[in-house]
Amino acid sequence: MTTRRSLVLLGLGFGLGLAAGCGGDSGAADAPAGGDGGGVDAPSFGDPLVGIGAVELVQGGFQFTEGPQWREAEGDLVFSDVPASIIYRYQPGGGAAVALVNPSNNSNGLAMDGNGALIAAEHGMRRVSRAGATVVGMFEGKRLNSPNDVIVADDGTIYFTDPPYGIQASQQELSFNGVFRVAPGGAVTAEFRGAVTTRPNGVGLSPDGTALYVAETADGNVYRYPIQPGGALGARAVLAQTAGNPDGLAVDVAGNVFVSTSAGVEAFSPEGARWGAIAVPMQPANCAFGDADHRTLYITARTAVYRVRLAHPGLPRR
Repeated sequence: MTTRRSLVLLGLGFGLGLAAGCGGDSGAADAPAGGDGGGVDAPSFGDPLVGIGAVELVQGGFQFTEGPQWREAEGDLVFSDVPASIIYRYQPGGGAAVALVNPSNNSNGLAMDGNGALIAAEHGMRRVSRAGATVVGMFEGKRLNSPNDVIVADDGTIYFTDPPYGIQASQQELSFNGVFRVAPGGAVTAEFRGAVTTRPNGVGLSPDGTALYVAETADGNVYRYPIQPGGALGARAVLAQTAGNPDGLAVDVAGNVFVSTSAGVEAFSPEGARWGAIAVPMQPANCAFGDADHRTLYITARTAVYRVRLAHPGLPRR
């Protein structure tokens, strides 16, 4: 697609619903994660869903939205329209979103490094890029599957997931679906080598940077990986079982994890207790905190982008 969609910003508010009940026993071999969930130094303000606003439509008419990322310096939200192969830029109060990168090589997840460069997980090129240049596209002499989501730690380490969503089965060269780490010096490590039936998906970091969260779409769990000195990941443990189909996620200043699922955006405490869910008109694929005060949760959901105001701020780069 070579032309951007120019649509009117809508201020229509949608009612907010909280899904009742907590996730049940995962039945998986991994034990639930204990301890603080990586939020030792984070403030605690209880249920993060108390006092939130209505879910509002920011803009619709896209093909499939993903990868929301707030850019602090620019004061805008960037997000992917995966099949359209466009990265859009939306500035609150500035009208409709406009194309920022076109084509984007069917980018999915987006992140920012410490220097403000845009990092993209690209389905089309089967790589992770930084400002359009390849960071990694091969591993052990084989092409990556289709990098899905990506995040950058404070020391510059890049973590990304590599399920096969963007390719046909016959195109898969790796014998596994993985969670990867790219060290600041460029060395690439497969930190998790999952069976071809696994689907590692959304990623996020705890406020203190000592844990990586990974949504596993295939089994419905969110996993917590401890981050060891030097950036390597320890053994994973189940943080929480979601309502199903967990995808992209975001983390607030207290370490609560907001996960896009079949139930909307589910919220879990750093220990994995379920607070509830934010109902969204369409099933969400990803979410990210933004605006100047970081209290707006932007949600990419199928053909649209939504937002909801929360009482407490999140961490845009987590």
